Amino acid sequence: MDSKPQKIGLITSTALVVGNMIGVGIFVLPAALASYGSISILGWIFTAAGAIILAKIFSNFSKIVVSKSGGPYAYSREGFGDFIGFLIAWGYWISVWVSNGAIAIAIVGALSFFFPVLATNSYYAVVTGLSLIWLFTWINTKGIKESGKVQVVTTALKLLPLLFVILAGLFSFDTANFPPFNLTGNSNFATFPVVAALTLYAFLGLECATVPAANVKNPEVTISRATMLGTILTAAVYLLGTVVLFGIVPLDLLQNSAAPFAEAAKLMGGDYAGYFVAGGVVISGLGVLNGWMLIVGQVPMATAKDDLFPRIFKKENKNGAPIIGLIIGSLLSSVVMLMNFTQGLVDQFKFIAEITVFSAVVPFVFTAAAYPLVIIERRLHAKSWVKTFVLATLGFAYSVWAVFGSGSEIVFYGFLLLLLGIPFYIAMRWKQSK
Repeated sequence: MDSKPQKIGLITSTALVVGNMIGVGIFVLPAALASYGSISILGWIFTAAGAIILAKIFSNFSKIVVSKSGGPYAYSREGFGDFIGFLIAWGYWISVWVSNGAIAIAIVGALSFFFPVLATNSYYAVVTGLSLIWLFTWINTKGIKESGKVQVVTTALKLLPLLFVILAGLFSFDTANFPPFNLTGNSNFATFPVVAALTLYAFLGLECATVPAANVKNPEVTISRATMLGTILTAAVYLLGTVVLFGIVPLDLLQNSAAPFAEAAKLMGGDYAGYFVAGGVVISGLGVLNGWMLIVGQVPMATAKDDLFPRIFKKENKNGAPIIGLIIGSLLSSVVMLMNFTQGLVDQFKFIAEITVFSAVVPFVFTAAAYPLVIIERRLHAKSWVKTFVLATLGFAYSVWAVFGSGSEIVFYGFLLLLLGIPFYIAMRWKQSK
């Protein structure tokens, strides 16, 4: 079926980056960081610096590989060829549909603040989670412009409570509440990598503007700006939010809080302010599910157009949406979500979720490594190769650190997950050769 060409601009592309990075986790992460002390602020700064370096690499790549969808898949393939490109697409695709299942679970948990029955009745929880997955599947079948509108609105609404706490908190800041530098009893040298690793996964999604590149207006300019602007804005919100919470909420309360931003809002504005932030958590979850739902269809479609995924993933509806990819991705996300509510499968669900985080970080390694190779091959920036190699080296080193920061067991099984894709790659090549 012929598809209508739909394009998104700078605001929507930036909302895709910000919206896919700021999920439900950031609303609770400061409580975990408080247990380590204010050294966690340094963790945020280190991680933000690494994320901005990677964002710059993706930004530069978008000016070189223009109008080619797939993001990290497309860039890795450009530098290393079909096989590596396939493995990156394979692992990244799996990580996205598993994440969507986990996001649906997190939204149900956030909704239980308003509807306590969701925390006690698995039937209602499952029905709600499945309904959310398929609601956003349907929205994304309307095309990238419709999905983009939802992304812009939810991103704006999720930022409101965070900005409220940050701005209002400046007037309620009390240095007496600020935690000591290191509360762990371990050395600063041993504690710093732990807090940096905790903050690392809050930046997954910085690459998202590059994924639907073929559907972006003026992509060589728009994607670059959206990637940098979105990453810097998100880093500022994370860092300022944590600092302000440390200065508002007493340490003993913050360390044990399941909703530290809502706790801070209640201290400043009463119960209604707390409900306002709690509502922001739900909206944040809805927005991030919408954004990653877009990605779950775009990545296999881009890969299938290069004949590295089954042809069925190329199928688009009249709105230009990758209809089959969306349906397959949502079916798999539904299975993942059901695992969490099935007795005996909960531990497996948690383990799979951890492995897929690894699969989402590996593309950063190959994108950073591919960057100088593509620059040299195309004889670009001949007068600034030193800058190119410095940027690529920093991005590569940070990405490798991030991968191995996942832990040896996760790295081992994560590599096995990638290797499971090899038989599919061989099957695709064999079918093409016939």
